[in-house]
Amino acid sequence: MQAVLLEEFQEPLTVQDVERPEPEPDGAVAEVIGCGICRSDWHCWQGDWDWFGYRPDPPHILGHEPTGRIVSVGEDVENVEEGQEVAIPFNFACGSCDLCRNGRENICENHIGLGFMNQAPGAFAEEVHIPNADLNAVPLPDGIDAESAAGMGCRFMTSFHAMAHRAPVSAGDDVVIHGCGGIGLSAVHIANALGGNVIGVDLMDEKLERAEALGAVATVNAQEVDDPATEVRDITDGGADVSADALGIATTCQNAVNSLRKGGTHVQIGLTTSEEEGMVSLPTDEFVAKEIDFKGSLGLQPSRYSEMLDMVESSKLDPTALVEDTVDIHQVPDELAAMSDYNTVGIPVCNEFSN
Repeated sequence: MQAVLLEEFQEPLTVQDVERPEPEPDGAVAEVIGCGICRSDWHCWQGDWDWFGYRPDPPHILGHEPTGRIVSVGEDVENVEEGQEVAIPFNFACGSCDLCRNGRENICENHIGLGFMNQAPGAFAEEVHIPNADLNAVPLPDGIDAESAAGMGCRFMTSFHAMAHRAPVSAGDDVVIHGCGGIGLSAVHIANALGGNVIGVDLMDEKLERAEALGAVATVNAQEVDDPATEVRDITDGGADVSADALGIATTCQNAVNSLRKGGTHVQIGLTTSEEEGMVSLPTDEFVAKEIDFKGSLGLQPSRYSEMLDMVESSKLDPTALVEDTVDIHQVPDELAAMSDYNTVGIPVCNEFSN
């Protein structure tokens, strides 16, 4: 089958023929119907994130935002069946550790990152293997087909967890999203659906216009003001109730925290680059004096996908509104290379995987 291979960090990616996966006893293999092309794939290609184990040994197949159709299952799989269309979280869980048993399988003690770790070759391929398939393959309801669900990958489901669970956003909350790429725009759309008054902050007018189309009540071009955080505090008459950094650089993280009012909550969605290596300085005394909460957000528990899927089925959420472009597998390397300029708007999706 064809797949996008990382052969050397920061060197051009190639499409090559590789062996098809076979299901492990507890696993399943899915024909990939759609796979989002995410900045996280770009980070992996650049060789970032070795400080927390997301640095696979080349050659490695990238891709972590798939939907698919089950084509084979292992002998120990009980609930997943051939022919089912499924969403496939990137945060594979074991289902048996204390965190999994307590509903926090997105941060499983035995977490395996699809496309980011040797144990889980990615989904820029005709087929992908899903370990522990009874947990990690999420059947799609009849009202949502796998092709339209391809915009519901890492960026969308992580933003759902961030806004619905980690913040959580309530009706009337002022919510500011710093960085309006794919994950930031997803957060804008979801926070709006949850009843928040959303403000988008970015450097590009095109991204800010998309944020407004997805429900933002105001936007701030960070290049056109002296201090984006001050601008947000002025718009919200004192500061936002919830802030999120959806990019993962020191400037956006600090601006997001400084946008908050007393008692506010910051949710960190974006992961840092090799420049920060996971370390960003923050106004610690402000956290104390204003009783600000700082929370991380990783993925979405498979056991809570139904909440997001219900909102999609009822048209409160529309992941297809985030899809900017669809490409075939041979265009994936160029799409990732273009992310080096931070100009991608919305979510590009690969939906053709063979010649």
